[in-house]
Amino acid sequence: MINAGLSADGRDTRSARCIRAWLPVVAWMSLMFTMSTDLGSAASTSRFLEPLVRWLVPQVSPEMFASIHYLVRKTAHLAEYAILAVLVRRALTVGVEIRLPEQSWRPELLALAWAGAFAMSDEFHQSFVASRGASVRDVAIDTAGAAIGLAIMRIAMWFRR
Repeated sequence: MINAGLSADGRDTRSARCIRAWLPVVAWMSLMFTMSTDLGSAASTSRFLEPLVRWLVPQVSPEMFASIHYLVRKTAHLAEYAILAVLVRRALTVGVEIRLPEQSWRPELLALAWAGAFAMSDEFHQSFVASRGASVRDVAIDTAGAAIGLAIMRIAMWFRR
């Protein structure tokens, strides 16, 4: 009996590898899209962050909390796009039968372009959400996060060899 996604000799089929490679990308982008709604607005995130910060630092001023909140939100932008770029880079290379030279940056450049394009579409989406707004600065932060994630991945791969 042949298992779904396996060939007669027990190896993954190309389509099964492709689905397994791209499913995490689609899931992550869906989560990011959901967080681009009112659910991820500053007002919504402050509802759970402010009690935590006030528990850790009871004397925090409103101005200091605003700075902390801003920093946490922008750090989240960096992290979510770093993860997206790494997932896209992985999906682009898993199941590809053509081996690229180790020094090829093509998968990283494609993943960075993908993340940058998604960042622009995400900000466009936010322009239609009443509690959100579009920001060119956020696109830059998102793209920088993608670049940082890909650089960390490349360094990790280099050390692993």
